Amino acid sequence: MKIDDGVLLTLAIQFAVMALLAFGGANAVVPEMHRQAVEMRGWMDERQFADMFAISQAAPGPNVMIVALIGYHVAGFLGALVTTLAMCGPTAVLAAVLSNFWDRFRDAPWRVAVQAGLVPISVGLVGASAIVLTGVADRSPVAIAITVATAAAAYWTRWNPLWLIGIASLAGLAGLI
Repeated sequence: MKIDDGVLLTLAIQFAVMALLAFGGANAVVPEMHRQAVEMRGWMDERQFADMFAISQAAPGPNVMIVALIGYHVAGFLGALVTTLAMCGPTAVLAAVLSNFWDRFRDAPWRVAVQAGLVPISVGLVGASAIVLTGVADRSPVAIAITVATAAAAYWTRWNPLWLIGIASLAGLAGLI
C-alpha cells in the first residue's frame, strides 16, 4: 500500500489536537473522530466506525485503541503508529511537564475550582460520544429498543455490563438486529 505523506500528516495533526481536548479519555473525543473520519474525510462509513469502536471497547486494553484502528484503516501499520503517537504523545509530555507544578498547588483554591470544572466537561464529552455512537449504531427499531433497555438496565440495576453485552450479542446472532 502506497501511503500519501499528506494523509499521515493529517492524521498526526488531527489526533494531536484531539489528544489535548480529550478530557475524560479517548472516548471523550469520539464525536470528533467520527466527524473527521466519516463526515469530513470519508475514510470510512458509519458502520465501519461503529464496528471499530465496538472492537476497541471489547478488546482488552485501553479505550484509546480506537485511534490505532482508525489509523490502520486509513494508512496501514504506519497510520496506526502515527495516530497512536499523536494521541498519546502530546498528553504524556504535557502531564510530565505539568505534574510537579500541579502537585505544588495541591491545596490552592484555583486548582480545586479547575478540577471541579473539568468534571462536567468530561461527563458532557463522554455523553456526546454516547449520542453519536447511538445514532450510528441504531438503524432499526429493535436496535433502538436494545439500546434503551441496556441503558436503563445499566442505570437502574447492578447487573454486570457483560451480561447486557451478551444479551445484545445473542440478539444480533439471532438476526434481530
